[in-house]
Amino acid sequence: MYGSTFGNIFRITTWGESHGKGIGVVVDGCPAGLSLSEEDIQQFLDRRKPGQSRYTTKRNEADRIEILSGVFEGKTTGTPISLMVFNTDQRSRDYGEIANSYRPGHADLNYDRKYGFRDYRGGGRSSGRETIGRVAAGAIAAKFLKELGVSVSAYTCSIGPVQINREYFSKEEILNNALYMPDAQAAQKAQEYLEKCMKETNSSGGMVECEITGVPAGLGEPAFEKLDAALAKAMFSIGAVKGFEIGEGMNAARLTGLENNDAYRMDEEGNIVKKTNHSGGITGGISDGTPILFRTAFKPTPSVAAPQETVNRQGENIELCIKGRHDPIIVPRAVVVVESMAALVLADAMLASMTTRLDRIKEFFGK
Repeated sequence: MYGSTFGNIFRITTWGESHGKGIGVVVDGCPAGLSLSEEDIQQFLDRRKPGQSRYTTKRNEADRIEILSGVFEGKTTGTPISLMVFNTDQRSRDYGEIANSYRPGHADLNYDRKYGFRDYRGGGRSSGRETIGRVAAGAIAAKFLKELGVSVSAYTCSIGPVQINREYFSKEEILNNALYMPDAQAAQKAQEYLEKCMKETNSSGGMVECEITGVPAGLGEPAFEKLDAALAKAMFSIGAVKGFEIGEGMNAARLTGLENNDAYRMDEEGNIVKKTNHSGGITGGISDGTPILFRTAFKPTPSVAAPQETVNRQGENIELCIKGRHDPIIVPRAVVVVESMAALVLADAMLASMTTRLDRIKEFFGK
């Protein structure tokens, strides 16, 4: 299977399946000397693990991370960092019925078409558990970025028809509710909406917003390695993502040039600043030094208990009721996945930017 590696310099390779022995990732390109412990990574994994609330799957997994290589006496050595989480609560019997049929909204049919074979137990590599490796690696990238003054923060900005009110936005509120929403009133309304979906054996989609601060100007390249394009690829690589927009995003198509342009001015310290941030912190594929702001849309969880029409491998029309332990909404557990993938993109871009100017290379080597 091609395509399990992401990044250029700060590079990760994820491995493992939902119902295999474990899930893991190898991180290559992380500089030596970064303080790193299993607890640093566990804090991220605890935000995506199952069983956090009634709005997540009841699969009982602690998702305890183990560092197998690349760290000595609490610091990275510059060699590949290998990380692993063992699967402990697989219930493969829940998937016996779908071994011979195709779940609507899942990759089952396309796996058979592409490979002629598939691991039907939880979706194999297409399972949401594959994101464990991304989050573990993202925790390392986020810690590296913190050393450089860069902060990545993601949160839920909408669930179904419920959107946050910017007037009530509070970053402190994000970790105070099960849905990771920065608006307590919106979180309450969203929970009521999800309760209705669950009573109807249905699911919901939603939107995750991410803000990255402290990013210097100059990250990204103007053609095929645009920073916003790299973020878009990272987000679309997450299962269930169906949309990405940065800054004004889709709304820019409804604006005029004068409305959408960010005017430049000089501040009192003699620096060039922007009066607005319609661009979302990236212009021409290159970061401009202002906060990067983007949104990622997640489709509703396709695994619902209500009857759905499908076909089996014999080509017969059937009705399928999906069994098992599934999230009624993907978004709350996906917040940290978005944050992690964004951190991986920025870490890679920061390292790549070190090679773009001769004067900075000379400065590094004391020339």
